[in-house]
Amino acid sequence: MGNYLAFDLGASSGRAIIGSLENGILSLREVHRFGNGPIEKEGSFYWDYEALKNELITGIGKALALNIKLDSISIDTWGVDYVLFERGTKNMRRMPYNYRDTRTVKAAEELKKKLSNSELYAMTGSQSLPINTIYQLLAHKQEHPEDLENSVFLMMPDALALALGGDFTSEYTICSTSGMLDAEKRDWNWDLIDKIGLPRDIFPKIVPPCSKNGVLSKELCEKFNCAPIPLVKCASHDTASAVLAVPAPEKGEWAYLSAGTWALLGAELAAPNFSKEAESANITNEGGIGNTIRFLVNVMGSWLFQELRRNWQLKNPDISFNDMEQMARNSAQCACFINPYCADFAAPCNMPEVIRTFIARSGQGENLSDAEVVRAVYDSLALYLRSKLEGIENLLGVKYECLNIVGGGTKDRFLMQLICDALKRNVIAGPVEATSVGNILAQAIATGEIADTAAARKVVHNSFAPVCYTPDAASAARYDEVQSIFKKFAD
Repeated sequence: MGNYLAFDLGASSGRAIIGSLENGILSLREVHRFGNGPIEKEGSFYWDYEALKNELITGIGKALALNIKLDSISIDTWGVDYVLFERGTKNMRRMPYNYRDTRTVKAAEELKKKLSNSELYAMTGSQSLPINTIYQLLAHKQEHPEDLENSVFLMMPDALALALGGDFTSEYTICSTSGMLDAEKRDWNWDLIDKIGLPRDIFPKIVPPCSKNGVLSKELCEKFNCAPIPLVKCASHDTASAVLAVPAPEKGEWAYLSAGTWALLGAELAAPNFSKEAESANITNEGGIGNTIRFLVNVMGSWLFQELRRNWQLKNPDISFNDMEQMARNSAQCACFINPYCADFAAPCNMPEVIRTFIARSGQGENLSDAEVVRAVYDSLALYLRSKLEGIENLLGVKYECLNIVGGGTKDRFLMQLICDALKRNVIAGPVEATSVGNILAQAIATGEIADTAAARKVVHNSFAPVCYTPDAASAARYDEVQSIFKKFAD
């Protein structure tokens, strides 16, 4: 039996989970959970790297306190963010920026003067998003050029693993979120890096998922009085780990939605798709485990609910996501809509009022109640996913009979049902802890306990019972009626 410690860090929280694999069945035990989120300092948003590092160490201590022999440890995180270290040391140049910091907007505009979005897409296959690492690094260079001298750049999970004893390499799936990879070669696009004026020597060697990453540092082994524990690079981008945990069919076409702070909708391909249609649809080609491509589109996910709740808690500290779900259930379907991907909603804000402003500005009504606001989010997410899935299907020439949804968003059964209704096809939801499951299974592949991705997905089938949804005819008909109206606000 193998025991693997997975650290899964999202943009709002983190957790440490031990996965125990025996006779093809995976069981999970959460040992540590902690909050995460942007911190504001002098007008900029950052991540608290030192606090996150300490939470990882706390998680290791709690896991070892159970007297379980750990076969390995691995970390996955959200994408695009990075840390710059002084070369040869573990000293940060400065706190790592949070992707919601607005400094990237100007950098994106400046880069367009050198390279059009079409030229960038042809070089990388990456969708154009202001949060992408390419724009973050260009903004960093504009504001603090000294930070790029004699430095090493690491994506966030690699930077956190470094604090535990890992090396100065970076894992493929997390690097693929940067907007600086050649999607065909699965390596840095050096021509692009040269054209935009970033120094080549800051970029580390890229290694594939399921690679060994050294062992727990001597200092931490002494702290916990333990033998060296292997460190593994799983599919370090949380979505890549989540996709590994999709209970996909062995044959046929399938699509997935990883539902978390961000919702990522797509398909698993053998090779990148650089077509004009893919570029127009703003679909990205990111790295997957087993040398696959995650052909996907980003959608604002539970971030909208998180920000609504954060604001409402200022007046009602006890309000829960379940309370918000009930508010939506008691409000009329499809009374008004938002564009879930609108830039207005990207950064921390007074989300209830920003949504009301969007709805009023688009002529859909004023003075909306809180219940109407949250219902607009539910309906708009469901319809937005419908339009994006249909776009992927048309582009690839396929028709998906169902949608596999994994991640924390599956706990919201009302949202799952509305997505099912909007799509007019079955939804298979689960596992909830898909990212941690994928992280653990990648470790098991690295240690040789599991052979490959196909074997890993068999473990998922054997270990977790999904929740299956079928469309409600009346709700689906209502979504059909308003789809063309919704597109006026969401395009």
